Amino acid sequence: MAEPEALVGLPRLPVASFVGREQALSALREALATGPGVISQAIVGLGGVGKSELALQYAHRHRADYRLVWWMEAESPAHVQAGLAGLTRAMVAGVDSVAAEQATTEEAAAWALAWLGTRTGWLVVFDNVEEVADVEPHLAWLARGHVLITTRRDIGWPQRGITPLRLEVLDRPASITLLAGLIGSLAADRRPVLNELANRLGDLPLALAQAGAYIARTPGITPARYLRLLSDTPARMHAAAPAGGDAARVVAKVWTLSHARLRAIDPLTVRVLNVLSCYAPDDLPVTVLTGFDDADDVAVSEALALLASYSLITVTTSPALGLGRAPEDLVSVHRLVQAVTLDQLTPDQRERWRAVAAGLLQDAVPADPQSRADWPLFARLLPHARVALPASSPALQRMLSYLGSRADHHTAKELSRHIHDTLAASRGAEHPSTLAARHELAGWTGLTWDTAAARDEFAALLPIRERVLGAEHPDTLITRSYLANYTGLAGDAAAAREQCAALLAIYARLHGVDHPLTLDARHDMAHWTGEEGDPVTARDQLAALLPIRERLHGAEDPRTLLVRHVLARWTGAAGDPAAARDQLAALLPIRERVLGADNLNTLITRHDLAVWTGEAGAPAAARDQLAALLPLRERVLGAEDPYTLATRRELARWTQLAR
Repeated sequence: MAEPEALVGLPRLPVASFVGREQALSALREALATGPGVISQAIVGLGGVGKSELALQYAHRHRADYRLVWWMEAESPAHVQAGLAGLTRAMVAGVDSVAAEQATTEEAAAWALAWLGTRTGWLVVFDNVEEVADVEPHLAWLARGHVLITTRRDIGWPQRGITPLRLEVLDRPASITLLAGLIGSLAADRRPVLNELANRLGDLPLALAQAGAYIARTPGITPARYLRLLSDTPARMHAAAPAGGDAARVVAKVWTLSHARLRAIDPLTVRVLNVLSCYAPDDLPVTVLTGFDDADDVAVSEALALLASYSLITVTTSPALGLGRAPEDLVSVHRLVQAVTLDQLTPDQRERWRAVAAGLLQDAVPADPQSRADWPLFARLLPHARVALPASSPALQRMLSYLGSRADHHTAKELSRHIHDTLAASRGAEHPSTLAARHELAGWTGLTWDTAAARDEFAALLPIRERVLGAEHPDTLITRSYLANYTGLAGDAAAAREQCAALLAIYARLHGVDHPLTLDARHDMAHWTGEEGDPVTARDQLAALLPIRERLHGAEDPRTLLVRHVLARWTGAAGDPAAARDQLAALLPIRERVLGADNLNTLITRHDLAVWTGEAGAPAAARDQLAALLPLRERVLGAEDPYTLATRRELARWTQLAR
């Protein structure tokens, strides 16, 4: 039979809008560099990431380098046989067509393999291989030439001497460029919207191409409207093919075959994917799945391995999170895999899997937010808690406590707002639990140093709590207490003192003079008395309160230690800086032992001790103490935190005075 002349059999022309893959193309070219024997390369990655397109772009760009380029679908052994038989028939077309047509598929496929095995200068692409075993017998026939394989499966290739090239999603600039090129004039001056759209689509090329073509071809659809539709009707948009598009090449369908095969191999795998879709996309500790579906750890691990082999998830190993902790495995799932997986469930099924995910995470969140050894795990679980835990979850409250312990008040405020908004939507704006969340949100707002906003939020909340709960309900009175203190912090010490005095009378009448809430009101009134300009009275009131706190709560109770600290401050302000220094020097080791050296209140004591040391006549000692404190505050609170800035200002002042 005559040799074919430049036979090229590709399924279609490559797309013109091909961006962000030059490095991958170069890596592919390097991997397929000329060498002795057959050279095989597998492109591995998530469905829709562009494996086939990369192979097609390579084959088209380098078709002149080969005497034969042949593409075949390879989803099953039957597809491979048919593709090889098609190669034979293409090569003999017009020469010995009758014989080729009379040959069986097996005979024609064997002839193609024999021909390839004795020639060079060819490229064969096996597209969408499901199992290594489906192509392995054919690879054994090939002695020279280039073989390119695309597959979602990332196992078995190294054992065959093939190092897979893993294809990841596009980087964001490439995603925006791809969208803009597809959308055309509608994309002008809309980069922020395109950026958000790329983010929502997880930079997956198939999803980006689907969205761009849909926007370009559908009247009345703009990028902003497509974004709204993604939020309002995600299942519809994930399945929406653009006019003239291939309905099978949309994100809602590219993983359907994999799901079906997974279900047939191991039903637990699909259930694991369902629950993984209820968390944040990235870095879920595998230990969260302990006890899942009553399966043992080995079965869950095998399910994860199968999902990873289909590129539906990625499993990485993190460094140890802290002392005494081993490295841990983390699971990441592309956000569109999550979305489409949930779309395929009924509403009742989605709610059931979300409840399962919440229960597993509830058990995984550490019990003690104060435990520094558990802080790295709290941080790891936080994004998943925001997504998976219900707003009323005790574990979510532990997350807030952890953030408070870390003095990460801005993140705590964001989480608190999420809790409030979720409760308001589900239970109503005036439900007691929503009002409690609103109170907490106002408190975190104040801790971010927006004291005027916190005051206004408490002022708006108070009449609602009075109407819904009653004027003397404990929660109403707590809001009154916070309103008084943030009124003072916002600059009106006199009004704060008056509000605290009125609250003190109520607490004394309701609970008695020795009740903790009554004592809290006494403490606050004394403090604002000092802030109003009467430090002597403030000192005397706190001096009278201290022994009561010690008697009722103990000498090392945090409330007692707080009285000691504030008493020292007003003692200094009343004219005795040496006594203030000595009181704080005695308090500091107790706070370090009881609260910890990095605790916010301990750091405040260290700061004030340094200042009163300077005021007592030792500016050099004050300077040195503040210099030692500053890096600690920067590490714990951040360089721009107001407490850190206060220490930096005092350090500058005492450095100047120490000269």
